[in-house]
Amino acid sequence: MTEEKIIAEEQTPPTQDPQKKNKPRVGEIGENGYIVRKKRWGDRNDGRRLRTIPAMTKFMPYIMRDRCDALNTFADSFDLTRTDPFCRRKVKEGKSNFTLLHVILAAYVRAISQKPGINRFVAGQRIYARNDIEVNMVVKREMTLEAQDTVVTVTFHPNDTVDDIYEKFNAAVEANVRENDDNSFDKLNRALVFIPGLLIRLVVRLLFWADYHGWLPRKLTRLSPFHGTMFITSMGSLGIPPIYHHIYNFGNLPAFLAYGTKRNEVYLDSEGNAKRRRVVDFKAVTDERICDGFYYASAFKLIKKMVENPELLELPPETVVEDID
Repeated sequence: MTEEKIIAEEQTPPTQDPQKKNKPRVGEIGENGYIVRKKRWGDRNDGRRLRTIPAMTKFMPYIMRDRCDALNTFADSFDLTRTDPFCRRKVKEGKSNFTLLHVILAAYVRAISQKPGINRFVAGQRIYARNDIEVNMVVKREMTLEAQDTVVTVTFHPNDTVDDIYEKFNAAVEANVRENDDNSFDKLNRALVFIPGLLIRLVVRLLFWADYHGWLPRKLTRLSPFHGTMFITSMGSLGIPPIYHHIYNFGNLPAFLAYGTKRNEVYLDSEGNAKRRRVVDFKAVTDERICDGFYYASAFKLIKKMVENPELLELPPETVVEDID
């Protein structure tokens, strides 16, 4: 080996793992759109424990131990005067199946970016700030009574625009509803079916216990429809009004949203003249332990504003508000 080759090898820097090199550090913006924080004792793999919440809020999970004890119901309607033309414009721009669903999803994600408290959850009588924005939805592979249902889980970022929401959600749906193409959730359900009933009861108890202590693997909570930011369902696709859908004791899902068919509504304007407009009814069931009523009210007002003025969702938020420590 020549002396020149030895010197060249000595000067060659060691190879680095590109993923390790590009991994954001503590204090930088992570892949989920939030600032990377150092994991502390008591944090979970899907959320960080909140330690500076008010004493009353911290005490509520001990009074209302089960999520079904703590549910609140909320109903509203959205004026679609500007929303319907917006959806039609998006379709003309090439987004062939752009619907009200994408606007509602984008509005909820935008509300989380400004009111991160609605993305908290309760587990083991403790309140956590979720690390990601994960939305669950049941979809049918075909619009028939015999068609199989499957659950789609989509991860969004707090700075996503309505176009980002459209692309991410549609990509997830298309990947999960292909004929004879089962996703991981379907495979997990099929595996559980072969377990005898008595053992299933034991398995479910074990899952409850592990989830209470935050020991469920992250891979499993990503598959679970009972874990996530919220569950949304479209009753409009079924041709009926929205329902108040319960939230589950298992898992950590804090909100279930439903919206129905569009309808015409007669209202009086500021001068007392009767006018007609197109509206859609919206209902939500929420876990009241994660934040107070004033906070929830401000979040739902923001959602309503965004749905009725969807052009605001075409740009990312100016700032993303981080939840408290």
